[in-house]
Amino acid sequence: DETEFRNFIVWLEDQKIRHYKIEDRGNLRNIHSDDWPKSFEKYMKDVNCPFKMQERQETVDWLLGLAVRLEYGDNADKYKDSTPDGAKNTDNTAKNAEPLINLDVNNPDFKAGVMALVNLLQIQRHDDYLVMLKVKRLTQDAIAKASQSKEGLPVALEKHILGFDTGDAVLNEAAQILRLLHIEELRELQTKINEAIVAVQAIIADPKTDHRLGKVGR
Repeated sequence: DETEFRNFIVWLEDQKIRHYKIEDRGNLRNIHSDDWPKSFEKYMKDVNCPFKMQERQETVDWLLGLAVRLEYGDNADKYKDSTPDGAKNTDNTAKNAEPLINLDVNNPDFKAGVMALVNLLQIQRHDDYLVMLKVKRLTQDAIAKASQSKEGLPVALEKHILGFDTGDAVLNEAAQILRLLHIEELRELQTKINEAIVAVQAIIADPKTDHRLGKVGR
């Protein structure tokens, strides 16, 4: 809108840029005059705007940049230590994404949560509840085993019944995962047992019969 555009230019000059003296702003303020475009063109030259009057978007952007620079120059001490709202939101998001940063290990709720996890995982109790969080350190073999990629079908946790409720949805999900991992380990153990049985059967298979001793075997 032409009227809004002219009002915008006058506002920038009056409030922020202030290139002209107050008494010299009359022609620019007369937004209904037919000569306003000429006054605006002169104004652009006076503030050294590199764009032509027809380049409205570029002109507006450049004048806004000039206004911001002058505003900052007039209030440098006020703005130099300011943090953009976007940066504040980013910091808050980061803090929310890492709740352990501000964790109070002496909080009774934290201690109760540790004890609930200890009971759930059947970890041996210790006088220092923080020690119980370090109950198992991964060996190099365990780390190497965990880093090996395994192909398989994705598991839908909601289809597996846990059998008990910890009262916490996240803890329930962790327990489901631990139970499934335990089942996988049991299956691997069963496979090794079966392999051992097969190996033993291969040794004792096709026995020779010694009629003199009345025994069957090698």
